[in-house]
Amino acid sequence: MTREAAPVERPVALTVAGSDSGGGAGVQADLKTMEAHGAFGTSVVTSVTAQNTRGVERAFTLPVEEIEAQYDAVTDDFDVRAAKTGMLAEAPVVEAVAERVAGLDAPVVVDPVMVAASGDRLLSPDGEEAYEDLVARAALVTPNADEAAVLTGVEPTDVESAREAGEKLVEMGADAALVKGGHVGGETVRDVLVAGDDAVTFEHPRIDTEATHGSGCTLASAVAARLAWGDDLRDAVEASTAFMERAVRYSLDVGEGPGAVHHLVALRERADRQPTQEAVESVVRSFVERDVSPLVPEVGMNVVGATTYAERVGETAAVEGRITRTMSGAQPNRGVRFGASSHVARFLLATREFDPALRFAVNCRFDGSVEDALAALDGPVAEFDRAAEPESVKAEEGSTMQWGAKRAFESAGETPAAVVDRGEVGKEAIVKLLAADGATLRDRTFAVLDALER
Repeated sequence: MTREAAPVERPVALTVAGSDSGGGAGVQADLKTMEAHGAFGTSVVTSVTAQNTRGVERAFTLPVEEIEAQYDAVTDDFDVRAAKTGMLAEAPVVEAVAERVAGLDAPVVVDPVMVAASGDRLLSPDGEEAYEDLVARAALVTPNADEAAVLTGVEPTDVESAREAGEKLVEMGADAALVKGGHVGGETVRDVLVAGDDAVTFEHPRIDTEATHGSGCTLASAVAARLAWGDDLRDAVEASTAFMERAVRYSLDVGEGPGAVHHLVALRERADRQPTQEAVESVVRSFVERDVSPLVPEVGMNVVGATTYAERVGETAAVEGRITRTMSGAQPNRGVRFGASSHVARFLLATREFDPALRFAVNCRFDGSVEDALAALDGPVAEFDRAAEPESVKAEEGSTMQWGAKRAFESAGETPAAVVDRGEVGKEAIVKLLAADGATLRDRTFAVLDALER
């Protein structure tokens, strides 16, 4: 029997950029990112580079007529909903692309690629001058600090100067400008979006890594893909900068250089949810079968599992309503779902700042007998004292878990198997067991229970 076709509709996005033989940046990064965001990626290759994670070895710019032929072939057939430009290399290419996109009835994101992350020059001096017309046709232009300085004469060193550079780009004709702060020093990265008279700053902690190859291409492609879906510009930028933070944090360790950003990280996170939920459910079943009632605290017990790429509470699976003690033993109130835990989930996420391999946690009752039983664990036991918690931390909602995790890791000097919170007035004393996988969490819980029962 012949099966009926079931075609899927997806908005089409276009990248006009150079090829990166290393796969981390350029057209390769753009297409991966567009597909990861649900758009169908098409491409116009402007140049061919021989590069890898260590740098650019050679580059060849295609003849303008070949670039134009690719562009015409795509736009004659596809309903392009958004486009982005990347490495254009030379003035004639910049001019030709500016002329072509002027007739495109879709938003264009201009990533003014001028220098590679390795420091290699990717645009000729006369090409920099030719960018004015292309910027004027942009729905959004996304320079880093170095590129913003070249285009505007303003060197972004803080939010105010970044806004000034963004305003100059808007004066050049761009609908909006996102001046990226990755090349500006400091522990916090601040990306400044200027649109009309408004300016919005998106902040996130700087990630201690050199594996940022392809970050500019990936961010611009993510914005273009979201615009192709019809997202509002600000929403597209906000979502894309958050996506970029995760892509850098979970960078790909490939090549002998620093590596590349993880273009498919959001897809991998979602794909990891089902196995994570199943792992939590398996641990919960084992707790019910063994009856862990002696370890269930008054506030109830929860088992939490984080996806490999989890950054938020909504990306952790836990028991809805927790596990409680009943006449028939320990029983979960309801099933396992994502976002069901707050306290234990936030603590687990906080520990992942120090050891990203940690993915599972459970909170248990704590008293003198449990403290003695913790000696049966196969790893160190750390603790933090709420009495030492600064008032500034207490005043900031949700910050106690981050502070407690930091103190615990500092006191242990390594990844602990358990963290003791001795509580305070109105706060029950708790011990949280930690593990990289569900089986280890189960075994550690049973080891404490065995010692307690002995």
